[in-house]
Amino acid sequence: MDFEIYGITITVILLLSITTSATTFQEHPNGFGTTSKSTSTSIVPQINSNSILVALLDSHYTELSELVEKALLLQTLEEAVSKHNITIFAPRNEALERDLDPEFKRYLLEPGNLKSLQNLLLIHMIPTRIVSKHWPARVHATLCAGDDNVVHMVDKNGEKTVSLAKVIKLDDIVKPDGIIHGIERVLIPKSVQQDFNTRRSLRSISAVLPEGAPEVDPRTNRLKKPAPVTAGAPPVLPVYDAMAPGPSLAPAPAPGPGGPHHHFDGESQVKDFIHTLLHYGGYNELADILVNLTSLATEMGKLVSEGYVLTVLAPNDEAMAKLTTDQLSEPGAPEQIMYYHLIPEYQTEESMYNSVRRFGKVKYDTLRLPHKVVAEEADGSVKFGVGEEGSAYLFDPDIYTDGRISVQGIDGVLFPIEEIKVAPVPAPVAKVVAKPRRGKLMEVVCGTLGSYAFASCH
Repeated sequence: MDFEIYGITITVILLLSITTSATTFQEHPNGFGTTSKSTSTSIVPQINSNSILVALLDSHYTELSELVEKALLLQTLEEAVSKHNITIFAPRNEALERDLDPEFKRYLLEPGNLKSLQNLLLIHMIPTRIVSKHWPARVHATLCAGDDNVVHMVDKNGEKTVSLAKVIKLDDIVKPDGIIHGIERVLIPKSVQQDFNTRRSLRSISAVLPEGAPEVDPRTNRLKKPAPVTAGAPPVLPVYDAMAPGPSLAPAPAPGPGGPHHHFDGESQVKDFIHTLLHYGGYNELADILVNLTSLATEMGKLVSEGYVLTVLAPNDEAMAKLTTDQLSEPGAPEQIMYYHLIPEYQTEESMYNSVRRFGKVKYDTLRLPHKVVAEEADGSVKFGVGEEGSAYLFDPDIYTDGRISVQGIDGVLFPIEEIKVAPVPAPVAKVVAKPRRGKLMEVVCGTLGSYAFASCH
């Protein structure tokens, strides 16, 4: 009995010593008495070389991998992969590089919009493994935070889509902890789009009209007493005063959005709409005139930066090819032609069509004073100009609209009514009927009889 109690006592002592040694080793793993600071909550998951994240960074989806690094998402994705498989819907490089709106891309890459960039990328990732053979037609939650963190997966007639984006490469990259499918375009969460629209929308800019009519000095063409104008307010001076300089003076700058703060970046907007014309096709001649033959692109950029809005009636290449050498050879002729196609208002195809439907003929001011361009409804569209020779139809509506500049494609070059040359109608040629010539003797006899009051021979 004593031996049994003694054996039990020795066993308990050994167990206690083993437990104490294990605890001591955990506290001092290197044997030098230094306490390890690592805890279970701060353990960073280890990613091996066969991980889906490594495959993504080394894949041909270079634009997506660069954005993942810029968005500081690597640690977040490592934690997600350590917990479960993930499925990545990777947009092709062209969708992120060229198809994405340049202004929207600049917005995403700004440091203050890091959260929007992260949400945009995380909506392409699902915390589960989805292969092409088992394509569930339902709504899936993504790694994106927010109310709109889901994607709609559809498999219709063998064509698989993710939130209306077509899947172009199924099972493109397959790894043990995840899979990558290639899609044709970028998925944009509603929250990110709304944040961008709010920032871009003109309604977010406070527009305060100045009180009272401003006094303009006719000699210098400048305001006598500049009224205080809140940033973002419309310009005080008319657009024509901003264009026309006073004697020996530079053009008077319009107060309001212009100045050192540059609330409107007119140069970028003009450059953007000219690039849009070139990509749209059929308007290369107009872009060449704006950029190379004249300085109109620079002038338009300054006007937009100062708070003015413009509508461009853009003749296509076929219409520009009909211009003659005489029409373009005179000094300043290209500028005058283009000024007649610039309306100092913001009009879209819908607004102009509604106006002509309601009021019949509408006259719009142009930057070529004092000429106006006439618009009317014709054949379900908007017709500009008067007559057949000097008219053009709106046939490429809303090529570019950004709230400051609107570009409408037309199929002819417009000229003021006074300059429309009508071919003169040749006057009818009067036919002269030669009288029958009498003989000399007959004329003498008739003259003699007439002198004696006899009947004439006529």
